[in-house]
Amino acid sequence: MHLDRIHLVNFKNFQDQTFDFSPKINAFVGNNGVGKTNVLDAVYYLSIFKSYFHHSDKNNIKFDEDYFFLEGWFQKEEQEEHIQCGFQIGQKKSVKRNQKSYDRISDHIGKFPVVIISPYDRDLIAEGSDVRRKFLDSIISQANATYLKKLIRYNKVLQQRNSLLKYFAANRVFDALQLEVFDNEILSLGAYIFEERDKFIQEFHPVFQYYYNAISTGREEVGVLYASDLKYNQKNYLTDSLDRDKLLQYTTAGIHKDDLDFIINQNKIKKFGSQGQQKSFLIALKLAQLDFIKNHLNITPILLLDDIFDKLDESRVEQLIKLVNDADFGQIFISDTHPERTEELLKRVNEDYKLFKL
Repeated sequence: MHLDRIHLVNFKNFQDQTFDFSPKINAFVGNNGVGKTNVLDAVYYLSIFKSYFHHSDKNNIKFDEDYFFLEGWFQKEEQEEHIQCGFQIGQKKSVKRNQKSYDRISDHIGKFPVVIISPYDRDLIAEGSDVRRKFLDSIISQANATYLKKLIRYNKVLQQRNSLLKYFAANRVFDALQLEVFDNEILSLGAYIFEERDKFIQEFHPVFQYYYNAISTGREEVGVLYASDLKYNQKNYLTDSLDRDKLLQYTTAGIHKDDLDFIINQNKIKKFGSQGQQKSFLIALKLAQLDFIKNHLNITPILLLDDIFDKLDESRVEQLIKLVNDADFGQIFISDTHPERTEELLKRVNEDYKLFKL
């Protein structure tokens, strides 16, 4: 699978722009602020129907406009696939595949998978557990549509349970039978989500270690550990935490509190990893993500390398590009601020590339 062409209208800083791509490597070069990352985000948007960098679609609209529109032409299994998405302020997002509207945006997830490596990935190490859960869920959801459906349902039921706890507190009442309806569904959905996450980590972990060793010159022992309330108590955790839930008026235990521990030499990398080790760790996470999705979907995801020289020195970037230029990887997009550096590197690695100077 690869993206042949993309058309952007009022998307971030682009008014009306079309790009035709190489099926292998595409590099966008230019000064900061010219829109290199925006093109990569547009490719990401066509795959996920949301931006990697902005939660609100309003932030993707060009200044002084009230809508944006994206369309892309993919080659997949020797057929052309036409994907369109648009958003206008005050209206519902429009998403289509081959001129046919999707009933649910979630039906698109996994059809045209993509993996992005960005300087913003440092949030995976620096920020809270919600960022790491989102990373975990995004990988599994692209490869497992049932997981995504159950996760969406879990979050809805969790919200309903929390609303009921607030109602009980506001009205100084409590109805165990009413709460039990939500508890039963949370326990059932939570058990499935926990098992899928646990299976994922067991498969993901050795692949992650392989990529870390491939791009790092160090000999550190690294790991990704799954931390969950359900590891030791899958049946009674809601009952055990009920008094605390009633006091705080929200559900304090469950898979929505899960986390990933990132370990280097038996310590958390957030505190004990150098900057170089953290960068290598993050890149290894994303390459293992690509590997997992490819193995489960039999589709090689598009790889987006945003401002990759910000993460690694030039020799390590060349090592990384050579690694991902292997036949096991597919189409690659790169952004960089130095045209000469990027072109020289690509000439050494692969003759099949396109360089876009913005």
